[in-house]
Amino acid sequence: MSALFTPIKLRGLKLANRIMVAPMCQYSSVDGEANDWHFTHINSLALSGAAIFCIEATAVEASGRITPGCLGLYNDATEAALKPILASVRKRSKAAVMIQLAHAGRKASSHTPWDGGQLIPLAEGGWRAEGPSAIPHKQGETPPLAFDAAGLKRVRDAFVRAARMGIDAGFDMLELHCAHGYLLSSFITPLSNQRRDEYGGSLANRVRFPVAVFAAMRETWPEDRPMSVRISATD
Repeated sequence: MSALFTPIKLRGLKLANRIMVAPMCQYSSVDGEANDWHFTHINSLALSGAAIFCIEATAVEASGRITPGCLGLYNDATEAALKPILASVRKRSKAAVMIQLAHAGRKASSHTPWDGGQLIPLAEGGWRAEGPSAIPHKQGETPPLAFDAAGLKRVRDAFVRAARMGIDAGFDMLELHCAHGYLLSSFITPLSNQRRDEYGGSLANRVRFPVAVFAAMRETWPEDRPMSVRISATD
């Protein structure tokens, strides 16, 4: 029998097979809150037979959403909106449920893909994106604000707060989004990180902030529940 269909244990989480439904952005939230679309999407895929289902990239700050329609976990309302969906999954499925926590960084404040996916100007309801350096994702766009020390602490604390909310909501596993050019990924690559402090320059410096975020979340997340990281291996 293929190993794909054999059980696996990740820390205290026992999975019946090694198939996961990957996170898929739905761009269907309002103010970061899950709704009936997410209820149907998540419940249906939790019945697929995969041992674990991962909820889409979920922003830890409102300003960290890719688009205005992206899911969030950053206040009481966004947490409350996810709880009944998880409760429904528990009634009808044996699948474990994972959440991918994310911050869009300089790719935030964008239109949905079907509206072109480009940066939304401030005059049209967008917000000022932030990143490791003031380098825009696309030439000609408004550059992001470069994080200062206070901003980095704010974001790290936001990831930790979201992890705590994930505990309360009852997620089995957590994934830190560190790929696809979003915030933590953009710290790692010198294409978008040209800082001159301890977070820029050498590879060891460029990974310092993502590692610090992961370490702070790992201290908060229960010891028996696994965590993973999604990375982009090449630029």
